[in-house]
Amino acid sequence: MEHQDLEYTRDLIIRDFEIEKTPEKLTEEELFNLLANQIAYMIEYRLEFLLSLMYRLDINESKVNEVLHPAAEDPANIGLAKLVWNRQKQRAFTKRFYKQDKLDDLDGLEL
Repeated sequence: MEHQDLEYTRDLIIRDFEIEKTPEKLTEEELFNLLANQIAYMIEYRLEFLLSLMYRLDINESKVNEVLHPAAEDPANIGLAKLVWNRQKQRAFTKRFYKQDKLDDLDGLEL
């Protein structure tokens, strides 16, 4: 993952999952572990908020159901962290490659 994408992904994860006080320089593995730990906490204490967040992040509901199934390959927090991680990487990629230029010709159209 490119450095810029990692920073953007980090910022999204920290904001969306309410992770406090993280060092500026995190490896992908460290960031993933922070996310997985926060998801474990949310499963235990804030499940409705977590599921709402999955919906807002546009994570496929059937994939969420798969990773929450008792027979899933990974523990639930790891499976959900993988889904979130992949979705946030997609968002970072989209932001970088489909950046919209600032529209300067909208003067006078303020609401």
